[in-house]
Amino acid sequence: MAIASPSAPSFSASFCCNRTDSTRLVRFSAVRYHRNRITARLNSSTPSNGFVSPDNSDLQYELQHGVSLSHQHRRKGSPVFVKLPEDAVSAAGQMRRQKAMAQAFRALGAAGVEGVVVEVWWGLVEREAPGVYNWQGYAEIVSLARRCGLKVRVVMAFHQCGTGPGDPFWIPLPQWVLEQMDKDPDLAYADRFGRKNMEYISLGCDILPVLHGRSPIQAYTDFMRNFRDTFRPFLGGIITGIQVGMGPAGELRYPSCPSQKLTWAWRFRELGEFQCYDKYMLASLNACAREVGMREWGNGGPIGAGNLMQDPENTDFFKTDGLWNTPYGEFFLKWYSGMLLLHGERICSETETIFRGTEVNTSGKVAAIPWHYGTQSHPSELTAGYYNTSIRDGYVPIVRMFGRYGFTLCCMCFEMQDANEQQMNPSSSPEGFLRQLLVAARNCDIPMEGENSAASLDDESFQQVLKMSKFYLEGLVGTPTFSFTFVRMDKNLFEYRNWVNFTRFVRQMLDTNHIFRAKLDIGGDIYPSSTSIADVGTILAY
Repeated sequence: MAIASPSAPSFSASFCCNRTDSTRLVRFSAVRYHRNRITARLNSSTPSNGFVSPDNSDLQYELQHGVSLSHQHRRKGSPVFVKLPEDAVSAAGQMRRQKAMAQAFRALGAAGVEGVVVEVWWGLVEREAPGVYNWQGYAEIVSLARRCGLKVRVVMAFHQCGTGPGDPFWIPLPQWVLEQMDKDPDLAYADRFGRKNMEYISLGCDILPVLHGRSPIQAYTDFMRNFRDTFRPFLGGIITGIQVGMGPAGELRYPSCPSQKLTWAWRFRELGEFQCYDKYMLASLNACAREVGMREWGNGGPIGAGNLMQDPENTDFFKTDGLWNTPYGEFFLKWYSGMLLLHGERICSETETIFRGTEVNTSGKVAAIPWHYGTQSHPSELTAGYYNTSIRDGYVPIVRMFGRYGFTLCCMCFEMQDANEQQMNPSSSPEGFLRQLLVAARNCDIPMEGENSAASLDDESFQQVLKMSKFYLEGLVGTPTFSFTFVRMDKNLFEYRNWVNFTRFVRQMLDTNHIFRAKLDIGGDIYPSSTSIADVGTILAY
């Protein structure tokens, strides 16, 4: 049965226009590498029958009767998590590569990692029919983490993964949702050229009963409520965090640039496209324009916004003295960003209600889009829904919204440096963008979760993460409120040199308050001890 969503405020022109176990640590001595064996396990798509996967009766018992919450004591400082591969759970709903995953979890725990982050894909769990959920594979991961002394953060992934059926990490939206999108193509975002983006349902129909009598917000709410009821014995003890997806790639944004292109977009200086051309978005824009007495402003997005690859100074809308800084530009951008804020508000409200009293931390993610940060208009941020320009802070409203619901703020690009990025794009400033966001979070007393944008395992990248985390923490009093998620776990992480850099980084993060080294009185690099030194080499070769 569908669960009715609490009524949300109706959108109006006035809204858009005026609302501004102690872990053993040993020195490395003699380690032998068995790369082929473990790499083969991890690269195999067939689940192993090895170590860890609890049988169904064991798993059901844990879920029904609770679990022991005793796990290794975690030290203070800034904890580090590691995000699991996108395909940690198969399309059939089972945990992949069970034996290798168990060895990796042990290695992470021994290195001082606080826990793992796993994306719980809507397209896998509720794949076949509305209201029919399969949590088996994720229950196996949570049980494994408990046995290895790790905590778990869960990402409610209501978006598509990958680029298409040929992508090895392809996970579309649930089949029944795609069927509805085939019947009503306006459930997908559209740009001015009519191109559809199927990564996430358009927020224009957030509260409309377009999914077999439920609205998208109701579908997300039912999903999270069923997760809460299924995993209640783990909440607060093993599962300590819930990050709720709010858009493409799980980020609160419009799909102005396809997610798979974001990693490289700043090098090509893409402006992005406004995503307001489905009938639901256009209806809202039209109503807002009529309310302010400017009907001609409600027919679509800005004219003169250029194309994806154009220099913003050659466009009428984004150039320094362009239409973005006129009454029309202000009207449109407040409406466009206001719709995104309203979407985030609805999801935050539902999430806070569902997980209230469970002692889990809730969080949301903002995209890092810094490749036109050095311009006056910040076009790539505007098309993504962030009304952030040289004369207006577009992130404070988002941070304040998260604060109202007790959310932590998550963002990527902590490893990126201006000096490197500006060699390819002089207008890019990931450090400038991140400092602005961190100042907003610090001033609003919002905890931060940092992530890396690329799987950089060199020491320079890790030192940049430490630098930016220190920038956020400076001036704060009491317990540090920063954690970092390394994106993501693969065989490269466990190569010898990379593992040395990573474990050193984990120790430095934990050493924020000079607790880690003082308590252990240990020098050198950290290596895990599982059952023998030979096992360490096997794990490192993963």
